[in-house]
Amino acid sequence: MARNNDPFSQNIDWLTLLLYLGCVTMGWLNVYAAVYSPEDHTSLFDMTTNAGKQMMWIGTTVILIICILVVNHTFFDTFAFVFYGLMILTLILVLFAGTNINGSRSWFKFGSSLSIQPAEFAKVATALALAKYLDVPGINLSKQKDLMYIGGIIVLPCILILASNETGSTLVFASFVIMLYREGLPGWIPAVGISAAALFVLALVFPKLYIFIGIVALLVLIILLMPRYNRTITNFLAMGLVGIVMIGYVTGVDFFVNNVLQKHQRNRIKVLVDPKIDPLGVGWNVTQAKIAIGSGRLQGKGFLEGTQTKFDFVPEQSTDFIFCTIGEEHGFVGALVVIALFIGLISRIVILAEKQRSKFARVYGYCVAGIIFFHVMINIGMTIGLMPVIGIPLPFFSYGGSSLWSFSILLFIFLKLDSRRTSLMRR
Repeated sequence: MARNNDPFSQNIDWLTLLLYLGCVTMGWLNVYAAVYSPEDHTSLFDMTTNAGKQMMWIGTTVILIICILVVNHTFFDTFAFVFYGLMILTLILVLFAGTNINGSRSWFKFGSSLSIQPAEFAKVATALALAKYLDVPGINLSKQKDLMYIGGIIVLPCILILASNETGSTLVFASFVIMLYREGLPGWIPAVGISAAALFVLALVFPKLYIFIGIVALLVLIILLMPRYNRTITNFLAMGLVGIVMIGYVTGVDFFVNNVLQKHQRNRIKVLVDPKIDPLGVGWNVTQAKIAIGSGRLQGKGFLEGTQTKFDFVPEQSTDFIFCTIGEEHGFVGALVVIALFIGLISRIVILAEKQRSKFARVYGYCVAGIIFFHVMINIGMTIGLMPVIGIPLPFFSYGGSSLWSFSILLFIFLKLDSRRTSLMRR
């Protein structure tokens, strides 16, 4: 007989669990390395340091995981919209009662050392709400009405998070496009988004005239490659309209950057386009991050031997720039191991998602994979100068209770849903 009610039985996917434990353990050790002081000889368990506090967060995370595994799997399906509604209320409340930390009013602070960021948990609630809505029979992503409802579920928390000045957390919600595309989102929608992002970057790097010439040349090429029966006046007018919209979009990039974005956001974009623009000012973080990673070379300087780390050259090294510690102390090999660990975890989640019998579980699984992928891509990308510095954590590695709790909850809800599938297979 299958042990359906035993949360610690073989129903849990052990490979995913091992990958998770590997990430958390390596993350804890690297947080310790990032805050280690040779003069003080601080202990790994010193509760006055980030490493000691992270150990406390890991302990409380174990309690959360046990709670998730012992409840019935239908709990998350049944109360998905309730969780979403409560999270929306929390995001509204933090705008009025939250604490301003680093320019962002997105934290609830309890006492002198405990801070919780609701935006981290909003991703979990939104993933559950999307899974619940898409599980309704008859929902079709090619229908405008359904797309509007789904867009509303995603955009509402984005607006509230953006209002608290958390741009990075807002951008993470773009990761849901991966799940939506798997579930039948028309391909032209993500294509438009990718094209818009590419044009935005090109408009910052190259003269506008060159881009205009490129747009016209591209449209002419498309027309020439069209079958003759598609070369109608209507299609020509449509292509012309597309060209006008693209040219107008490129023209408006400068206005958007200079008049809409805040100063720190403009600076991050300038550093992305030209890393050498101000190496001692706005470009300091990225410059020092690349120096730290590059200095690790092939095998790294050794655990606790990173000089960039010890002398605090890289700001936020135990949080947003934790990958610098990995690169400096463990080199290219260590960085490759960490990236391989994430690739393995994301791949395993996708494989399990495809095996789900329930659409709710499959959709949620793809949300989990997309969120983790987006965080890993952006966080590592910004430390090596390929992405703008938007301040999002590296899952399971960066110091912080909100981050560790949210990613663990996100993952283990999916493992609980998957355990139901495996238990049914053994009957």
